[in-house]
Amino acid sequence: MQIRTDILYLGVNDRKIDLFEGMYEVPNGMAYNSYLILDDQIAVLDTVDGAFQAEWLEKLSAALNGKQPDYLIVQHMEPDHSANILAFTLAYPQAKIVSSSKAFLMMKNYFGSDFAEKQIVVGDGSKLSLGKHTLSFVAAPMVHWPEVIMTYDETAKVLFSADAFGKFGATDADEDWACEARRYYFGIVGKYGAQVQNLLKKLAGVEVETICPLHGPILTENLAYYLGLYDTWSSYGVESEGVFIAYTSVYGNTKKAVELLAQTLKEKGCEKVVVSDLARTDTAEAVEDAFRYGKLVLATTTYNGEIFPFMREFILSLTERNFQNRTVGFIENGSWAPMATKVMKGMLEKCKNLRYTEAGVKILSALSDESREQVNALANELCEN
Repeated sequence: MQIRTDILYLGVNDRKIDLFEGMYEVPNGMAYNSYLILDDQIAVLDTVDGAFQAEWLEKLSAALNGKQPDYLIVQHMEPDHSANILAFTLAYPQAKIVSSSKAFLMMKNYFGSDFAEKQIVVGDGSKLSLGKHTLSFVAAPMVHWPEVIMTYDETAKVLFSADAFGKFGATDADEDWACEARRYYFGIVGKYGAQVQNLLKKLAGVEVETICPLHGPILTENLAYYLGLYDTWSSYGVESEGVFIAYTSVYGNTKKAVELLAQTLKEKGCEKVVVSDLARTDTAEAVEDAFRYGKLVLATTTYNGEIFPFMREFILSLTERNFQNRTVGFIENGSWAPMATKVMKGMLEKCKNLRYTEAGVKILSALSDESREQVNALANELCEN
């Protein structure tokens, strides 16, 4: 695949993988991207997952067409991108390795060598001339590992963005970019909003025509859309107006309250209401929705004096990703000593700028006239704010 006449795509698609990073469901596979810049001096940008070593080396050899690469630029040391560094050095022993100082320390951990004789250490603002192409490096620590460095081709106006602007799914997956990019972002990068904001500030004055991430498709059109979403996500802003209701239910009574709330919200004019049963939903999907919408309702049962395990894990997933800037309401159920709302609020104590609804719902085993009125009051408050 040509990105420019002298910039080629060398990535691979993994269609056998079921869980990315051992956690995230990827029904449409995963892409591991690598790139090649052909110039007076030749640069390879990143390798791919170790399972695709032979395929990647064959692609690289065919693209080189007898030429020898001068540089391997390592932007990120996660094994799905760096696994073939050693194999590359064995195939092309004359090539130098260009990376950040922290990346070379990690190479020592992974390969038993930091390739000292091949090292070219670069940092923020470092440049490398290939001939026509001048590469400028942009340090992006904790987006989402500390060693990350991105590469901007000043000549072609191409940003090689490491894991930023990536998504789940193979490059040819027929799916909405934002949905799987959002799930990828909040699952993997979401904790590091401040660092992403710092990166966006660095890129603010840079003219970018193409973004080449390490996962997902190459982005060539309407880049303001992708940059805008990253700005919203990393500042923990509200992307879509609506209410997300996340619940667990043991015998179905909490579920009935959630269904009543969702119906009441829609009747009162709330156009977007999303409901998720945390026991049956991919947690990453639920986390994505919690960060997407401006209002969240948590509904669960008291369980062993705490809350139901799926709800506990969900709230932990939110707090470890710096959940903030939202309106939150609660529905609790307990037959003799309801504790769920107290526990959930306690888990959210460290979150910034959360506004709790004044109305709340307390169910004693099953819905009653009183708790139905509480559902109506909660719906009113969520629709008014």
